[in-house]
Amino acid sequence: MKTLVLVIGLIGICLAARGDDHKRTPDKDRYGFFIAGNRTWTRIPFQLHSNLIIVPVKVNDSDTLHFILDTGVSNTIITDPSAFKKRPLTLTRKVKLTGAGEGGSLTASVAIDNHLTMGGLRASHHNLVILDEDILHLSEYVGTPVHGIFGYEIFANFVVNVDFQRREITLMQPKKYHYRKRKGDRYPITIQDTKAYTDALSVFDGEKSLPLRVVLDTGAGHALLLDRSRSTATMPLPEKSIRAQLGRGLNGIIHGSMGRIQKIRFGRYELDNILASFPDSMAFGMKLIDMPERQGNVGCELLRRFNVTFNYPDRYVVLKPIKRLMRETFEHDMSGLELKARGERFRNYYVDKIVEGSPADMAGLQEGDEVLFVNNSSTNELSISDIYKILQKGEGKEVSVLVRRNGQIIITAFVLKRLI
Repeated sequence: MKTLVLVIGLIGICLAARGDDHKRTPDKDRYGFFIAGNRTWTRIPFQLHSNLIIVPVKVNDSDTLHFILDTGVSNTIITDPSAFKKRPLTLTRKVKLTGAGEGGSLTASVAIDNHLTMGGLRASHHNLVILDEDILHLSEYVGTPVHGIFGYEIFANFVVNVDFQRREITLMQPKKYHYRKRKGDRYPITIQDTKAYTDALSVFDGEKSLPLRVVLDTGAGHALLLDRSRSTATMPLPEKSIRAQLGRGLNGIIHGSMGRIQKIRFGRYELDNILASFPDSMAFGMKLIDMPERQGNVGCELLRRFNVTFNYPDRYVVLKPIKRLMRETFEHDMSGLELKARGERFRNYYVDKIVEGSPADMAGLQEGDEVLFVNNSSTNELSISDIYKILQKGEGKEVSVLVRRNGQIIITAFVLKRLI
């Protein structure tokens, strides 16, 4: 996946929620999230786009919407208010949202007393936070419709297994879940301010090992982000690094640098030559100065290499490596292209940015070009993730591209080059 992804899990708002532990309470009288029919578990399929977990959701009997499952976002946030034009929600008070990014705080409204359906999972009398405008434009970056973000309330109430191979989430009642060694290795976590922190990660720089406290963040698509403004300042940037737009936070673009770390240890597993992001303090660390101490976060580019079970109630996470994925190298885009998806199905791809001096730049591609074919495959048949996979694997491989520019068809080609 392309490393330029979304860092959306660090959102500072808090709304009161009610829980209910009565096993036989009728569904309509329950509050918060629960499994329908008093069942002890349920499975929910998901899609993985740009290393983000996309779950189908219905709100108040709406058409199927698509939400990002984020381990740490404190409330259910509707990022695309246009999804409710036909069925307006009951809005009450205004709230301010803060998070990563270089912009200011955002305003949103609270919609009360809603019900949600996700397979066998339900939520009744549920509050939603509706952004006043779709400032994140998640659908354009992910390449598929995205209408909202949710997560912590689910992780806080259930044991959540994320099976990245089967693209399936299993939710279990905590009292019915029993850890077994065959499920993987268990590591303690700490829950603070709705985020899951672990000390199970260390980075290596030459002969030195530096233990870190990191957030486990399914709302981030990168492998590893290190915040040098928060006690990792002694760690220099990798010798070879590039400036990059690292992603988007709730408050705008996150700029910084990218480089490779020689080796990390995650639990008892060692991974080499891992890509790490180093955000500018203005965009990241300074905005999160009042949050608990941590040195960064682990995103789904790393997490997807494991079968992961989150047990917030009992304060641990279980990691079981997926052998095939553990052998995959960590790669960044080798073309210099950054795309945006538009159109009814978000299958029309346009060049949003081009890195100066990159292979795509030298091949004559320009911002605004509409990409129609990549390697003789129509982009109508490719997701944005499919395209990024082509552009980040195989240094020295030639990639042909057909674009439309001002009504003219242009064919060009470039050779992929590893920039990091």
